[in-house]
Amino acid sequence: MRLRALVATAIVLTIIPAAPALAENAPAPPPAVAESPVAAENPAPAESPAASAPVTPSPVPSPEGGPAPDAGDPSPPAPAPKLEEGLAADEDGARVIVEVTAPAEAAPVADQAQALPGAEVVLQPPDTSFIVVEATGESLAVLAEDPRVVSVRRDRTYSPSALAPNLQVIGAEAVHNANVRGDGQTIAIVDTGIDADHPAFGGKVVGQACFSTADGTSQTLCPNGQTTDPASADAETAACVHDGVNLCDHGTHVAGIAHAVAPAADIVAVQVFSRDNDCYGDGSGEVCLTAYESSILLALDHVAKLKDSTPGLVAVNLSLGTFPFEGSCDNVTGLEAMRGKVEALRAKGVAVVAAAGNDGTPGAGAPGCFSAAVTVGATGNDDHVADWSNHGSTLDLFAPGVEIDSAVPGGGTQVYSGTSMATPHVAGAFALMAQKETDDAPDALLGRLRTAGRPIVYGGVTVPRLDLGVAILGGTPQPPVTQEPVPDGPGDDPSDTPTPDPTSGPEPEPVPDDTPDPAPVPLPTVTVTVTATPPAAAPAVCTRGKGRTTLTAAQWAVEMHKRTGKLSDETLDCYLRLAAKASAVFPEITRASTPGTAHRVLKPSGKTARTAKATFDRELLAAWLNWAHGAVNLTAKAGGTSTVKAALASAEKRRLAALSLSKAASALRKQVNTRRPA
Repeated sequence: MRLRALVATAIVLTIIPAAPALAENAPAPPPAVAESPVAAENPAPAESPAASAPVTPSPVPSPEGGPAPDAGDPSPPAPAPKLEEGLAADEDGARVIVEVTAPAEAAPVADQAQALPGAEVVLQPPDTSFIVVEATGESLAVLAEDPRVVSVRRDRTYSPSALAPNLQVIGAEAVHNANVRGDGQTIAIVDTGIDADHPAFGGKVVGQACFSTADGTSQTLCPNGQTTDPASADAETAACVHDGVNLCDHGTHVAGIAHAVAPAADIVAVQVFSRDNDCYGDGSGEVCLTAYESSILLALDHVAKLKDSTPGLVAVNLSLGTFPFEGSCDNVTGLEAMRGKVEALRAKGVAVVAAAGNDGTPGAGAPGCFSAAVTVGATGNDDHVADWSNHGSTLDLFAPGVEIDSAVPGGGTQVYSGTSMATPHVAGAFALMAQKETDDAPDALLGRLRTAGRPIVYGGVTVPRLDLGVAILGGTPQPPVTQEPVPDGPGDDPSDTPTPDPTSGPEPEPVPDDTPDPAPVPLPTVTVTVTATPPAAAPAVCTRGKGRTTLTAAQWAVEMHKRTGKLSDETLDCYLRLAAKASAVFPEITRASTPGTAHRVLKPSGKTARTAKATFDRELLAAWLNWAHGAVNLTAKAGGTSTVKAALASAEKRRLAALSLSKAASALRKQVNTRRPA
């Protein structure tokens, strides 16, 4: 294990969308941003990737073979249809949500709907911008033509069965059947805001607030356009959307899980993120979401004040975290303010439930590394610890965090994985426990949860997996499950031998037992570094190095393993952070955020090393490291007229879309990792 003297920096959290990369023709996802620690000596200036040239569409012949439409026609494209696909053809009738332009329009639109043949208004909530109608497709099509109507979509059902496997694993469904559903309790979700009108919440979002930043390239996400909004954490504001993708979906997904566990509990959502319109800081215009420590501190203060007027506020969910610490970070310089607020909340009876992180290492980032926090790691429904989940004695509980289906803005759902998803299971559990044990403080409730949980023995440490059935209904905890993590170090590695370039034929399939866990969604990460000795001067900024020769994946593996290489620990940490900033794959999908985890990607062992995915990941990480080292520029040519930037973007899109990887790995090895001059 490396011991590093790191330098204190400001806390900055970043979240990126994963959705665009899953579409075949979508643009590359915005890069994750992380502040970096110490630079290599004499760093080179940061590189500005070249902007893509606009594409002019070719004329399209008319169906009759006549002249093509005028390419210069300035007429705007037709608006998206307001009626959900398939509804118009529904002759039997359907129950739909009719969104209107403003709450004042709900009543007149309801009157119009009631007058249509075979239509009935079944729900008209006061002071809301939607009504619920049951009608045939023909009547719905007429209703959609009203200019006051924004959309007509099916009123989908969201019952506990949407999370049935996860709720069954933790015993929540049995607890719900015993009328323990979180009545009288409140959960605060500090995240990227919420779609409060989502049908999954059933009107249980009772409070919202926003603390955002508008400074330099940062744009506030508060709906009122200010840096604070005491009334709204709307995740569907215009600033949340970029290239048709909602960047603020994380908070709604997290809140949906907490609500599924404790469906009768109220929810308070607090937005703490800002939109950064230049993530690189180099004028390239890459967009991502960033949360500053100051916003988080204000949010924790808000929750503390809310507790004074809301006695049932029992838990605050923080599915975000810093760069991981191996043990407690209670005494870490620079974290005193956040630690104090976490301790104050716990003293007031509010459990601060925090994600351990997705680095695949022992420990957790702040706030999870505080002893006053309730720290949560992720398991699958088979009680297998996810290979990307942080673990160890810092954790208080494991909970399901693999392939969790929950709400996202716009009325739909999405399946995500991560410790972000495990954490709200525990926040919801506190609401159920507090309803059952009304006089118990968070310490006592946590003690009951830990005692009742199923013991998971992992890496020589036992951490209970959440089991509400035993904690609330009684009974004997399930028998322990023992699992060992993949060792961190060299071994008998087939990747030491050259891999022939594949030409044709089927791509080898992974061994079933070695199939990796589904990739976690990008967890908002924080870079917090610690000063081991009093600093003599201001820290250097982490920027690209001045390397002139690229290294192969095997050579980078040597650099990353303990102290066998020539590059310093600080330089390697810097390079990994630069890779995390630029890449949509690292570190969230393959956990390459530390030299130890990066070594496992660059030098995989066992049967996993023989898979095309492992071969691709090692070449992709090596390519980003060569870029961070300064040995290759993004604007350099990489095969024909393509650039290194385009090659990396194409490769990452294939990785995220689960397409064939063999040829992409070969291209990265030839066109990037065996280059010589930059």
